[in-house]
Amino acid sequence: MDLINGFLNLVAPPFTFFALLLFLPPWIFFKFCLGILRSIFTENVYGKVVLITGASSGIGEHLAYEYASRRACLALSARRESRLREVANRCRQIGSPDVIVIRADVSNAHDCKQLVDQTVHHFHRLDHLVNNAGIAQVCMLEDADDITNLRPVMDINFWGSVYTTKFAAPYLRNSRGRIIVLSSSASWMPVPRMSLYNASKAALFQFYETLRVEFGSDIGITIVTPGFIESELTQGKFLSHEGKMIVDYDARDVQVNLTPVGRVAGCARGIVKRAMRGDRYVTEPRWMKMTYVWKVLWPEAVEWTNQLMCMTKVGGESRHDTFGKKILDITGVQNILYPENIQSSEMKSD
Repeated sequence: MDLINGFLNLVAPPFTFFALLLFLPPWIFFKFCLGILRSIFTENVYGKVVLITGASSGIGEHLAYEYASRRACLALSARRESRLREVANRCRQIGSPDVIVIRADVSNAHDCKQLVDQTVHHFHRLDHLVNNAGIAQVCMLEDADDITNLRPVMDINFWGSVYTTKFAAPYLRNSRGRIIVLSSSASWMPVPRMSLYNASKAALFQFYETLRVEFGSDIGITIVTPGFIESELTQGKFLSHEGKMIVDYDARDVQVNLTPVGRVAGCARGIVKRAMRGDRYVTEPRWMKMTYVWKVLWPEAVEWTNQLMCMTKVGGESRHDTFGKKILDITGVQNILYPENIQSSEMKSD
């Protein structure tokens, strides 16, 4: 066995290099032609049934509006039922022929089963499952007095998607449907203070990559890896080290830093358009793909940049006195980088 591994250690690198030289150019050309065909013959979701988790705000809310504008039937789920009903009413006004609201906590497997069952009982089918529900934690690992307070991050972000996918899979196979899952560019970017959030999104990515093999062509999978998009997260709503949901604008500025925040409507439009085209991956904004290239080719530079911008203190003793936050405060570039509706109340009153 050691002899075989030693042989592969010698052969695998040159074989991979020459195989890429030989097969990659024609494969890229084939994918280019396939992309053109998919752009012409996109999926029509008119009358199809779409189940969206985390639909009460942010990307999930606007995904509902995008599907509604294409006259899909919607099952909207979140924990805030009153907010869900507001979103549902707007979806009906936009053009959805039928919308139901289901209050559910995706971290609870029973709720997820009921969510899928109620959807299928009402519509008698399921075509698209959009796993969008998620929360973020912002704290250093060592600052958490009781690490179990941070379990909701993995329970909601990862297990919530696993549960709904498990219960929805038979119906999606029957309709040859599609799963759209909201992972994140945080799945490859080592952003400090968000270790569990980053890990949950990386787990999602690999989970659905594996399901591609298990489902084969029966169920399409689109993995979405957005950067910072206007949402409750970029409005400063986080899970604290005590396990409580808080709103902290300063912590938001430290985390988002000098990264431009994308408009949620444009992000949702791009996700639905490319999912209907059958794309395997969607990154919004598209330039965020290049951060993956940097991470693969020069990981030390990515780590150093995050350390400098998010960890290096400049004057003062506050945990928010970081280099990136100081630049934001001195230059006032929040007005350029952040959409107005996510700027802090202090900035809005200026």
